[in-house]
Amino acid sequence: MNTAMALSVTGVTRRYDSGFTLDDVTFDLPAGYIMGLIGPNGAGKSTLIRLILNMIRRDAGEIHVFGLDNIADEERVKEGLGVVFDSNYFVETWTVNKVEKTMAPMYPAWDHAVFDGYLKRFGLERGGKVKELSRGMQMKLMLAVALSHDARLLILDEPTSGLDVLARDDLMDILQDYIADGNRSVIFSTHITADLERAADFITYITGGRLYYTGPKDEFTEAFRVVKGGPDELTADLAAAAVGVHRYETGFDVLVRAEDLNRIAGTTGVDGLDEFRTPAIEPASIDDIIRLTNARVGVDGTNRGSEAA
Repeated sequence: MNTAMALSVTGVTRRYDSGFTLDDVTFDLPAGYIMGLIGPNGAGKSTLIRLILNMIRRDAGEIHVFGLDNIADEERVKEGLGVVFDSNYFVETWTVNKVEKTMAPMYPAWDHAVFDGYLKRFGLERGGKVKELSRGMQMKLMLAVALSHDARLLILDEPTSGLDVLARDDLMDILQDYIADGNRSVIFSTHITADLERAADFITYITGGRLYYTGPKDEFTEAFRVVKGGPDELTADLAAAAVGVHRYETGFDVLVRAEDLNRIAGTTGVDGLDEFRTPAIEPASIDDIIRLTNARVGVDGTNRGSEAA
């Protein structure tokens, strides 16, 4: 694999008058890999994508795409980007054919044959109007454009939100094929964690405008465990070690770091998973981590707010 960085985000900050701040975000995406960008609604994912695309200006930090500054070298950077948003950005009265006629001149490397191939693969008719397409088909049209000018970095904002399970599966295959030469990369935000489990090599997790984790996907999930028990089994030791807690009438879910299990009374460590022990210890999914790092509740049931790493 090419060890060059497809995307480097360093100390990026964006402040809003509303009080929300995307604060000091730093991560790297190596060429030849897929990164999933995750976080709850309002966490700052879309702000980050718009900063990378220079649609809004940052207050601090630097962004480089294959070594080029995304502001100073904006035109060259955007020639190498393919972008799919979570909503249609084409004029609704355009036909699919008009979309190509409009977009092709913007990209020196536009390939008519590649675009035509994706239209056939996605079942898109050249005479069909954008406004007549379903949301899922509009997403496919944006993807066809993004993949037809030899982009080296794909930036996808909720690309699977309008697709059924078969279309999502097809998209994951396309993304894997896209990065196969080791010189192209993908960053995509999504709430559908099954897509991340299948396709992502790296995870960048943002919550409350701050970076919680960036790194290999497997290390992200392996770093945590979920402890589950009955209403009276949430001990003070367990609550103190918790990264996040969700209490409900019949029990609780507690997220803890795997390295802390041996220090919690009543557990036997990372390798001691036992479905018959109470409280029970289970592997943590990506959904578990997002859900439980955004709720921290004490042993007495009081809400303590979210906790960042």
